[in-house]
Amino acid sequence: MPQPRPSTALAGLKVLDLTRVRAGPTCVRVFADFGADVIKVESPPGLDPNENMSGPRLGYDMQNLHRNKRSLALNLKTPEGKAILMTLVDEADLVVENFRPDVKERLGLDFETLHARNPRLILVSISGFGQSGPYRTRAGFDQIAQGMGGMMSVTGLPGQGPVRAGIALADSSAGLYGAVGALVALQERAVSGKGQWVQTSLLEAQIAMMDFQAARYLVEGSVPPQSGNDHPYQTPMGVYRTRDGAINLGVGGEEQWRAFCRAIGRPEWGLDARYDSSEKRFARRPELRELIEEVFAAADSAHWLEAMERHSVPAGPIYAVDEMFEDPQVRHLGIAKPLNHPELGDIRLIGQPVTLSRTPADVATPTPAAGAHNDEILAELGYDETGLARLRADGVI
Repeated sequence: MPQPRPSTALAGLKVLDLTRVRAGPTCVRVFADFGADVIKVESPPGLDPNENMSGPRLGYDMQNLHRNKRSLALNLKTPEGKAILMTLVDEADLVVENFRPDVKERLGLDFETLHARNPRLILVSISGFGQSGPYRTRAGFDQIAQGMGGMMSVTGLPGQGPVRAGIALADSSAGLYGAVGALVALQERAVSGKGQWVQTSLLEAQIAMMDFQAARYLVEGSVPPQSGNDHPYQTPMGVYRTRDGAINLGVGGEEQWRAFCRAIGRPEWGLDARYDSSEKRFARRPELRELIEEVFAAADSAHWLEAMERHSVPAGPIYAVDEMFEDPQVRHLGIAKPLNHPELGDIRLIGQPVTLSRTPADVATPTPAAGAHNDEILAELGYDETGLARLRADGVI
């Protein structure tokens, strides 16, 4: 039976997935969820000492990263295993890899070699620090990129010292930038007929994610400090304590400030000359925080959130993950996708956060067991039962 496809948007696109851990799989997941035929090429179980770097096969991380794919367990240290991979390369639209650049070259998976075999091929390479330069052969990990990319210097409370983000920001953003680059290259290929090499890295992606904080230095020469839960230059915008916890406030311009003052029963603050501009409020932020939290201490978070909603003041609760998934808007958006797994039963995974009106992404099949599609994929390449038995006996699959 053909594997169910989650979408028709990228039907007909063939992708070879040579990735592991997070950045590369995040890139490939975009193509898998939109219906490309993704073949995850991996080592047969037990051959790769790093095969569990994303946790156990049935664990939440592997299930969330590698759904909607087919798996080919192939021993690339054997000549025939390498030959099978190159046959797949001949038919592929995309190859996505996140080897260190020197490892890719040693394996003969460099762009020049692959492009010579398949001039229409697009190679997507995601590395720690780039394909060239003094750090090209360094192993890249998310937290290292967060530190080198400036993120840890602006995260945390003032004076606290460097703090990492609570998510793998460099990994995930590098994967998404890789997917954007691949889609651009596919569109360009529709015009030129030629493939090309798409490159990104954890370091570049992390710097790009710094966005206005990095631009602040490049344009003004100002090094941004830690701001904790406060916005770098607007107030009141950040986390404010209430009687039973805390909420997020997002008060921007003057009209929002006056609406906020009405919402908390202090309309006179909106006319006070000490607070009648963003610049004045920012200069008096500690003083304003004390005044606001004194008012907020009189009622629970739910009360203040309702008051903010009634006066059209941007505000929101601060959820733990379980609370987030129970929020009515999150439930309405349906980003937690249900899936039946043959061993785990009914589970939910994170869907794509972008919706297409005609050809949306979905989650159709769980992460396969390693080599689950060996026979199917190799039969497509012309191997019969005798040939498959030989490949098994020779340790190729």
